[in-house]
Amino acid sequence: MNTPAADGLNDLLAAAGFLCLGDCAVHPADGLPNPSGQDARQLVLIGSTGPSLWSVFSRSPEFCDGAPHPLDRYTKRVLTQIATTIGAIAVFPFEGPPYHPFQRWATRCGEFSRSPMGVLTHATYGPWAGFRAAFVTGRTRDYDTAATTPGPCETCTDKPCISACPANALSEETGYDVPRCRSHLDADRTAGCWSGCRARHACPVGQSHAQTPENGRFHMTSFIAL
Repeated sequence: MNTPAADGLNDLLAAAGFLCLGDCAVHPADGLPNPSGQDARQLVLIGSTGPSLWSVFSRSPEFCDGAPHPLDRYTKRVLTQIATTIGAIAVFPFEGPPYHPFQRWATRCGEFSRSPMGVLTHATYGPWAGFRAAFVTGRTRDYDTAATTPGPCETCTDKPCISACPANALSEETGYDVPRCRSHLDADRTAGCWSGCRARHACPVGQSHAQTPENGRFHMTSFIAL
């Protein structure tokens, strides 16, 4: 992946709990801003996986100040600084409407596939890759769309995520039933799902990148509060 690694991007991201999840060419229809003095040519997906972000974010001022949306505020502060350092522009999935099509960008980058869980599943990180931002740069390289590697769900026949959901909120035909999932969580505050989605934990891909119970509880609490 020809990301701006020469500028120390990977090290800057890792120190803040993030990583690059892929890159692709910018399309005119993306409606993305141009970096200063150059055309928008490359989009780099920035995300998190496993406990790496939690270990840094849980010690941040945003996590401790009691104000709403601590993760979004931490993400925006830190990734805006990093983008500025490498001469890129950061855009975020939580800003809108209109909202940027992060899932569409991810499938364009490759190694992601749609899952019954309502999230994309990555070939390495499984269902534990979260999109936090995209960096728009003026860099360019040749992208061979025919060589894009598909994600793991396309060849998964067992679908253990579906059978592992205690709320019966997943279906291969209809996908993720959000109201059913929320009702299950609301009905039992001691359910195991509160420490992390049982369906995600059942996925055989990327299990070493799974969230910790503390991290999972934070995200489930945020989900119910929406």
